[in-house]
Amino acid sequence: MADTVFSKILRGEIPCHKVYEDSLVLAFLDVGPLSRGHTLVIPKEPAETLDALSDESSAAIGRVLPRLCRAVKKVTGCEDFNVLQNNGSPAHQAVFHVHFHIIPKPSPEQGLEMSWQPLGRFDHADGAALAKAIAAAL
Repeated sequence: MADTVFSKILRGEIPCHKVYEDSLVLAFLDVGPLSRGHTLVIPKEPAETLDALSDESSAAIGRVLPRLCRAVKKVTGCEDFNVLQNNGSPAHQAVFHVHFHIIPKPSPEQGLEMSWQPLGRFDHADGAALAKAIAAAL
């Protein structure tokens, strides 16, 4: 895995505004926030994408993510927020260490902006075959 800004933060080479830490997870404020309270949640395990992360680290993030969301909502006063996680450059990943963004949405002008472009009509026959193939790959 490449040396990243997150690995440098984990090693203490770069300071951060820590929000939460345990043996497997670190959460801190994003220094390029989309809105006030924008928080990053990272595993301490080095993994570039979510599919490369261990079950143990994934579960640790899953346990703390809802609590962090509640804390960000309480402190920022924002009821609305996005949780974003990207995997790979084409999917807009910029730092190649697994990370989740908690992004408060205080107004339509602040926070995450996104465009959703569905492929079109859902083919149920193809969907059934695809669901069966994905289930078998587990």
